[in-house]
Amino acid sequence: MSRLVAFAALALLATASPVVAAPPTVVQAEIAHIAQGIDGVVGVAAWRLDGKGPRVLVNADQQYPMASTFKVPIAGTVLSQVDSGRLKLDQLVPVDPNMMVESEGLAETFRHPGVSVSVENLIELMLTVSDNTATDTLEKLVGGPAVVTQWVRSQGVTGLRVDRDTAGLIRDFYGLPPGLSFPDSLAAGIKANPNLEDMSDKPLPKFDNDPQDTATPTAMAELLERIYTGRALSPASTNLLREIQERNTTGKARIRARLPAGTVVAEKTGTIGGSVNNVGVITLPGNAGKLIVAIFIKKSSKPIEDRERVIADVARALYDYYLFEAPE
Repeated sequence: MSRLVAFAALALLATASPVVAAPPTVVQAEIAHIAQGIDGVVGVAAWRLDGKGPRVLVNADQQYPMASTFKVPIAGTVLSQVDSGRLKLDQLVPVDPNMMVESEGLAETFRHPGVSVSVENLIELMLTVSDNTATDTLEKLVGGPAVVTQWVRSQGVTGLRVDRDTAGLIRDFYGLPPGLSFPDSLAAGIKANPNLEDMSDKPLPKFDNDPQDTATPTAMAELLERIYTGRALSPASTNLLREIQERNTTGKARIRARLPAGTVVAEKTGTIGGSVNNVGVITLPGNAGKLIVAIFIKKSSKPIEDRERVIADVARALYDYYLFEAPE
């Protein structure tokens, strides 16, 4: 089911930031070299949070399945509603057992009805362990996918859309039967196809080419820029989101893997089928500032470990470029 895409065919795009016009050709060549061992399409968007220096854009205007990186705009939407007074961080939210979606966190721990979790703890679970149940509970709480996309548009970001919850996305990917709770739908799907889970790390053309729940690397990076420069949320909500993302536990083999020990990274990962992603903000040493990074891989049949290695190597190339080579 693999869809081999020769990396030589990738369009390596270098466009300048609004202020700086120096194209980062050296780091682009290094990214192209790193990605040669991966089938599929690699997309990268990176620039300094303070706007200094050029942007690095590689296939950055293509749409990529976000997978769990879509939890970043959900978190932003939730916190915007906290800022407006519609929601409170300590507000307890009942978790419907029928909304339990397999993943680390709530579904793994709670087997019986009677669970209520605060908004703040749901955000923590969603971003640090990528809890799908917490995600869907929060998305429903704010008003659904359309409300999340509307918030993204209110930030001036057009290349990112949210169309489903995680349960709906997973149902569509695996072709699970409709009309059942997610746990029952998954059980029925596995019963009908015991090898269903073998699809989990394989590209699927129908899914890969679906415009739903996709983002360009540029759009994701623009959203991160809005959040981390304090233009999207209140100072308190901005700091909370940053602190939670710095506690992420799912990205050890990706952006952080080849950075110097102790490097602070506020991040979110995403994985499904042929897609392996990592987005976030890297704190550079000394007074070098912060670096926005969005790295997406789609349509790849290589083992997840190989795709993660590409993300780690690309992140290190970007780290070194902005620290030592990029013009100010």
